[in-house]
Amino acid sequence: MEPAADLAEAGLRLEVDGAVATVVLDRPERRNAMTFATWRGLARIGRSLPPQVRVVVLRGEGPSFSAGIDLSMFSGGSGESLPDGSDFAASDAFIAELQEGYTWLRDPRFVTVAAIHGHVIGGGFQLALACDIRVAADDVKLCMKEPALGLVPDLTGTKPLVEIVGVNRALELCLTARTVLAEEARRLGLAEIVVPREGLDDAVRELVGSLLAVNPGAAVATKRLLLEATENTLAEQCAAERREQIGRLREMAEARRQG
Repeated sequence: MEPAADLAEAGLRLEVDGAVATVVLDRPERRNAMTFATWRGLARIGRSLPPQVRVVVLRGEGPSFSAGIDLSMFSGGSGESLPDGSDFAASDAFIAELQEGYTWLRDPRFVTVAAIHGHVIGGGFQLALACDIRVAADDVKLCMKEPALGLVPDLTGTKPLVEIVGVNRALELCLTARTVLAEEARRLGLAEIVVPREGLDDAVRELVGSLLAVNPGAAVATKRLLLEATENTLAEQCAAERREQIGRLREMAEARRQG
């Protein structure tokens, strides 16, 4: 696993307890604003999680989940600034490296849960969208801020946003950069569960317990199957269901023989 000191420098904290890993955005004095180091640190966590982890919880320390990009990066205040785009290949590789902090959250090996509260803005909103399940406190404030800053959402958030709310609503949310509160987030499907702020930790704990109660192999196969569904034709998805079920039947039969 990543050394705690290295993660702390990136504004992150990692806690692993058996099958559960908790990733904490840990810059509360900056409302967990994100830097290049944060995104690279998230990528390193994804590459180094121990194999027994089945559920990953992401949460923010302090009053907010994340206020999004640290604006000091526009001026190079973090020691590194955004590329100017003059070298397409280099800029493309730069952004791809940052996106790796998000893409690993779709890995079928584990279920990812975003426990969100307070401000969930820009890169923080996209981090929540990268997770499988979002549990929101009733004080949550979601906002896709990038277009208001002259940028586009480029941390993998546009695909899940469109899949959840549709192109038209996604366009409205992005181009107005308006705030979505808890009840609307639930109605739009941006949050699967909404609870009072003081009940967020208990709700996440209950959800994690339910997720861990499922057979590990079935959980991995089901997530893999569902991730394929949006891109597959019906015939392709039927074939994928047969493939995954045959794999499960073989594993169960092998377990019986060894038991």
